[in-house]
Amino acid sequence: MRAGRDALRRGLALGTVTLAISAGLTAGAGAATPPAGPDAGRAATPVLDWVPCPSPPGTQCATARVPLSYRDPNGPQISLALMKRPATDPQHKIGTVFTNPGGPGNRGRIPPRLSPAVAARFDIVGFDPRGTNNSTPVTCSDDPADDAKLSPVFPVTEAEEAAAIQQVGEVTARCAQHAGPLLGHMSTANVARDLDLLRRAVGDRQLTYLGTSYGTHLGEVYANLFPQRVRAMALDGVLQPQEWTTGRLPGQGNEPFVYRIGSHLGAQAALKNLLRECAAHTQCEFGGPGTTEQSLHRKYDDLLARLRRGPVTLTNSHGEQQQITYQELVNRMLTGLYGWGAAAYLTPFLQRLHLAAQDPATAAAPVQIPAAAPPRFARADEPQRAWNTWWSAVACTDSDNPRDPRAVGRHARLAEAAAPGFASAWVYRSLPCASWPVTDPDRYTGPWNRPTANPVLLVGNRRGDPATPYEDAVSTSHLLGRARLLTADLSGHGVAYDGLNPCVDQWLDGYLTNLALPPVGTVCAAVRGPFDPPAATR
Repeated sequence: MRAGRDALRRGLALGTVTLAISAGLTAGAGAATPPAGPDAGRAATPVLDWVPCPSPPGTQCATARVPLSYRDPNGPQISLALMKRPATDPQHKIGTVFTNPGGPGNRGRIPPRLSPAVAARFDIVGFDPRGTNNSTPVTCSDDPADDAKLSPVFPVTEAEEAAAIQQVGEVTARCAQHAGPLLGHMSTANVARDLDLLRRAVGDRQLTYLGTSYGTHLGEVYANLFPQRVRAMALDGVLQPQEWTTGRLPGQGNEPFVYRIGSHLGAQAALKNLLRECAAHTQCEFGGPGTTEQSLHRKYDDLLARLRRGPVTLTNSHGEQQQITYQELVNRMLTGLYGWGAAAYLTPFLQRLHLAAQDPATAAAPVQIPAAAPPRFARADEPQRAWNTWWSAVACTDSDNPRDPRAVGRHARLAEAAAPGFASAWVYRSLPCASWPVTDPDRYTGPWNRPTANPVLLVGNRRGDPATPYEDAVSTSHLLGRARLLTADLSGHGVAYDGLNPCVDQWLDGYLTNLALPPVGTVCAAVRGPFDPPAATR
């Protein structure tokens, strides 16, 4: 593995860097296919007045003004908040890398720290997409509590389902009255048009982009609206664009869009990987002598069944007693599976919960209890005021969904056999879309195979991604007009530049800087197993 990484470094150092960069910046730039829908080219290029940000140190901030509607490019405008990490080697700067961390609704304004190789040659720019965070925001009401009501704990009983439907419906009705015209212009296609204006504003002839999770769909839409303007586009944790929008097959538009995506199947694959690793390692507390993946799966399913009958009490690491319900276990497992090292800290929690379910006296021993919700990428001093509103405003305007809210529950129950718990936790996220009050006529629903000026690089975790199944990265690599798939032999949601896999990061470095693609079929092995000591990475 080390020899392979060294060879990669030599290849990048000896490659024809200048020729590759020049080709990437100029190929097809004068012969772009007219984009579908409103043409962002008629809108004025924003003027970016960069000033030092209050924090983090060394960053610069700016505000861009863009059209509310690209059908009226000279009409009302909204603001986008941007932040830049300037290139550390400005004399050899290639351009700008734009980033999006996912969601939709996650804070995008604070750009990630990428590798030194990329940070030297590029300004790294993040922006809060339209309608979210520090950009001109959408809100559904004056009551902050309404945002949480858009995402109730997934129901188990008929009474809980009826209450969830009523609660969500009341908020979406208030949203129709309160949100204003921006609510009808929140589709990913309009974010992609904004992104093209930002590309023009920084002076890049073509776009260099890194998107994660939902950020991959933003990349897919941009690549098909503006195919000849793609210089380099790395998409990590890939959404299948047909599943997100209309479905792959006729009639699938009547399915909840999260059901189509199959996130529950990715979560179940990640769980199977965790149990497989647990059975193979003696230090896994949830396992034991003679255990197998199958026996541990039965043990886990028995724990789910026990919690459906009532909560179990544990003592957390602060010495406080905490009740764990069925829904909480599912959500805490789903959260934990987002990370590559899930097995190492989820399995002690599972074992302690298993013991407490059998004998309440064991609940006195403290254990670290995982968080109950996936991270939202918010800084502590910059709370996200309306994340569920922003998530719904984008997802529900992008996607086809049934208008009968009870259809969401029917599909959740249909999926439960394949992914107990995870199916309901994921599919009920579609519930706001059944009563969402507006559509965006300028959304993009295909085609998805327009050849781009340069190939798109997709990254997927093949051992189980609990949000965007690996199979979707595979199918999208065949769907897009020009794409290459890089596989990571890992579980978890996303891997790019998280410090866990140098192989992935080095291929990304070569692609973003030199447009060098990994060979077809490249797989980056895990550096260490989830139960290996940290010293193994040195």
